[in-house]
Amino acid sequence: MKKINSLVYILIFLSLTLAACHTQQLTTTEATATKSEKTPKATITTPPAENSSKEADERGFIVKIGDVVPDFAMTLTDGTTTSLKELQAQHKVIMLQFTASWCGVCRKEMPHIESEVWQPYKDKGLMVVGVDRDEPLEKVLKFKEQTKVTYPLALDPNADIFARFANKNQGVTRNIIIDQAGNIAFLTRLFKRDEFDEMKEVIKQLLES
Repeated sequence: MKKINSLVYILIFLSLTLAACHTQQLTTTEATATKSEKTPKATITTPPAENSSKEADERGFIVKIGDVVPDFAMTLTDGTTTSLKELQAQHKVIMLQFTASWCGVCRKEMPHIESEVWQPYKDKGLMVVGVDRDEPLEKVLKFKEQTKVTYPLALDPNADIFARFANKNQGVTRNIIIDQAGNIAFLTRLFKRDEFDEMKEVIKQLLES
């Protein structure tokens, strides 16, 4: 009988101990949950990327007539490194002709630039630079030989120079006329005879002013 009573006491003691432990665990869990609710969670925010791209017009240009062109460097096919600022110091008018060997319209326009723009005005204060879009030197040299142009061509890896004037997703065959003050005086897109002639007249007037 005494053994039974002792066993009962032991069972009761164990039950009370387990209950107390369970209660303590619940209390700790509730306290932790309450603390978690009261403590604000750290929020990781990513700053919005700076939108450096400009909205392009219907022809893909992100510049317009009258805009000032910031200085930039370029490397010519002969290895010479120059900049827009250096060219402006030596010439009255700068013409940037964006081109590429795969561009059929460019191949059609370039002989006209050579004969109607470069040859008549190269000794009168005009500098023409053909900026070849993202092609290796060997291909650009072959392209120059095929088109028979004598004005210098510059390399444009990743179309970084092109992107200063037009949306990178847009096509080449663009001319940028820059006056002595560094302002854009005229823009052309594709090869249209009337627009090309108008560009020639702008160049003439700038050189004579």
